[in-house]
Amino acid sequence: MRGDSYLITSFEGTEAPADVLRSISEDGVVAVTLFPHTNVESAEQVAALTAQLHSASPDGLPLLVAADQETGQLTGLGSDTTQFPGAMALGAVGDPDLARRVGEAVGTEMRALGVTVNYAPVCDVATNPDNPSLGIRAFSDDPGLVAELAAATIHGLKAAGVASTAKHFPGKGEAVVDPHHELPLLDLDRDRLDSVELVPFRAAISAGVSAFMIGHYALPSLTGSDDLPTSLSEAAVNGLLRRELGFDGVVMTDALDMKALPQGVGQIVDAVAAIRAGVDLLLTTPDSEAQQRLRTGLDLAVARRLIEPDATRRSRERVARLRRWLAGFRRPGIEAVGSAAHRALAAEVARRSVTLVRDDPPILPLRPAGRLLAVMPRPADLTPADTSSVVPPLLATALRRHHPDVAEIVTGHPPSRQDIAAAADAAASADAVVVGTITAGDEQAALVEALLATGRPVVTVALRTPFDLAAYPGAGTHLCTYSILGPSMDALADVLFGVEPARGTLPAAIPGLYPRGHGVRR
Repeated sequence: MRGDSYLITSFEGTEAPADVLRSISEDGVVAVTLFPHTNVESAEQVAALTAQLHSASPDGLPLLVAADQETGQLTGLGSDTTQFPGAMALGAVGDPDLARRVGEAVGTEMRALGVTVNYAPVCDVATNPDNPSLGIRAFSDDPGLVAELAAATIHGLKAAGVASTAKHFPGKGEAVVDPHHELPLLDLDRDRLDSVELVPFRAAISAGVSAFMIGHYALPSLTGSDDLPTSLSEAAVNGLLRRELGFDGVVMTDALDMKALPQGVGQIVDAVAAIRAGVDLLLTTPDSEAQQRLRTGLDLAVARRLIEPDATRRSRERVARLRRWLAGFRRPGIEAVGSAAHRALAAEVARRSVTLVRDDPPILPLRPAGRLLAVMPRPADLTPADTSSVVPPLLATALRRHHPDVAEIVTGHPPSRQDIAAAADAAASADAVVVGTITAGDEQAALVEALLATGRPVVTVALRTPFDLAAYPGAGTHLCTYSILGPSMDALADVLFGVEPARGTLPAAIPGLYPRGHGVRR
């Protein structure tokens, strides 16, 4: 048994390289990750790429071809797929049946593209508004609601024949740093884990989740160490997940290139530690040099019996069992991708999720006689787990569906002093202003304050996490969309002009201002 079989491989390019196909046909590699910025151009191209990969399978079973098709902030299979608003928008609706339907639609499109594994749902609980790597990827700050919606998503994906992945076990909602950049340390005792973090993961197991992704963060109450990542901990994987929670499916690490782990030639030690802890698959990124180091090191670890043959056999059987399950589903036609029915479902999520937090004094619905000013930052990838940079700024476009005279200002992210001055100057001659913020910091707060100071009617909109209002609490009319995608921008415009009521409620509390579940119905 070669060490290659432990790797989820990846590569640069929109076609499968010969060496990757050879590693599948000859070396036991059965898992591949597709990344949006390196492997995805269009639906037809992805379908052709996955056909290449699956055709190399020597046993005829489907490969584990995976992507981060979380939707919302992280849409790993490109803009040809239906642009669903994402997890926190579903949290604002709070309807498990809607989450199930979205999961099935997402899964149907994935199978039509030849992708068999979704690195979703996110089962982390959004308990820390300042968590830099979570935000709207989480359903809610309520562990019970996260559990319901994650389980429903799993049922939907399963119905479409796609393997679901509960992540990032045991739960990183409290992290204050991004594991892409450094190792988070979570000071949580076992009672807290049982009552919050583990609730959604237990529900995922009950729902029949196919796989778990282990996060890279330190959890001393579980591992006994403040610098040992849970992904390398026998207590976390074999102990808590397998023996205590009873999960016997596939377990994988989060990406090995994250700076929460040491990088370079010594990384093979962590790879062996993860496997010895109970991990079945190691998630790599398209770094061919790092992958080759891992292959060489894992081959030697197998030969030296640092990895026990029985453990390898059990891992291979778990992976094979999942591939046999995947083989029981037919591949839908490519026309399922971005279908009219799925677009209507995305519009339903958006329409039901827009949340009116306050309107005091009331200025809605908007009825400007003259110019309306729309201001928002240019979308950017705020974390590596983000595809926002490919989304155009759509606020003004959506508003123009209801009003012919809409001026647009797109600022930097964050806005510069020149951006703020230009927006304030433009607002002075507008009948009303709609300003969207994305994870508001000091600069975006200063922009909002400058617009409020003009005395014009101002609507503020949190376009990503609902917590932005805490940065500019003086805003009188405030809404949340949880997404910058087209369906959410259109739904926002419908609410602002009184075409549709605001139906959503806050899926997470805005600290010091509003509790979870708050929403103005109008």
